[in-house]
Amino acid sequence: MSTFWSLWIIVLTLTCLALVCWVLFANRKVAIRDDDEPENKTTGHIYDGIEEYDNPLPRWWFLMFVGTLVYGAIYLAFYPGLGSYKGIKEWTSRGELKMDQDKAQADLAKSFGVYAQMPIEELIHDGRAMKMGVRLFSNNCAVCHGADGGGNFGFPNLTDNDWLYGGKPEDIMHSIKEGRKGEMPAWGPIIGEPNVVSVAEYVLKVSGQEHDSALAVTGQVVFNQNCAACHGADAKGMHVLGAPNLTSDTWLYSGTREGIQHSVRNGLKNQMPAQKEMLREDKIHILAAYVYSLSFNYDE
Repeated sequence: MSTFWSLWIIVLTLTCLALVCWVLFANRKVAIRDDDEPENKTTGHIYDGIEEYDNPLPRWWFLMFVGTLVYGAIYLAFYPGLGSYKGIKEWTSRGELKMDQDKAQADLAKSFGVYAQMPIEELIHDGRAMKMGVRLFSNNCAVCHGADGGGNFGFPNLTDNDWLYGGKPEDIMHSIKEGRKGEMPAWGPIIGEPNVVSVAEYVLKVSGQEHDSALAVTGQVVFNQNCAACHGADAKGMHVLGAPNLTSDTWLYSGTREGIQHSVRNGLKNQMPAQKEMLREDKIHILAAYVYSLSFNYDE
């Protein structure tokens, strides 16, 4: 705040308080009474034959007004209210928020924090921690991955052992904290429609589905030239790139002939938002343990 506006607020505030004091004390008059007729004088105002007495405020009421003025003066001395003056306590709303946040962090450290140093491999066997994990998953992950973690179209199933970026505890932690951004380019304009069809037949072959053998032979050549760099020469994918394993029966999108052709032709984009700005480290640790537990006893 500039010096001008700070002074402007100070002068305006103090002037208003001074005027209020003047009005209050200027009207604090002692009632004038006649010796023979001890009645209060009137103001001279008459409304429908009713005269208005010129009585002072009752003492208790007057003192209440004085009390509010004293309280206001003390408040302005201790707290900011006069321009850029910070007050004796130097109170700020940000400081108040920080105190509340620190208190909340201390309280939460007694619940979530006790698990922060426990290895995920051990944490999955702690029933109380897994109950916390269920709630964290329901509030932050279920909208995409489903309430049971079984995934949806375009969102991975977390209950099996087929992982795009790896299913180790540290991989899951990284995925939750930093997020993931997967993108497959559109190959249709690059390799042409005939090769899109042949590559799709080759993918059907390696995934154990019905396919056109002749087209699959051609598709393998095209695959090795254009797709193996990400999906691997054996089409089993690469965790470091988030390229899916094409030899399994697990599909993020459609695994039908038409669906595979669409993916090759038009490409795919997928993104998981980073949660590190949304969740504290200890909560992410418990959440990662819960996600790890979903596939821990998976039987292929």
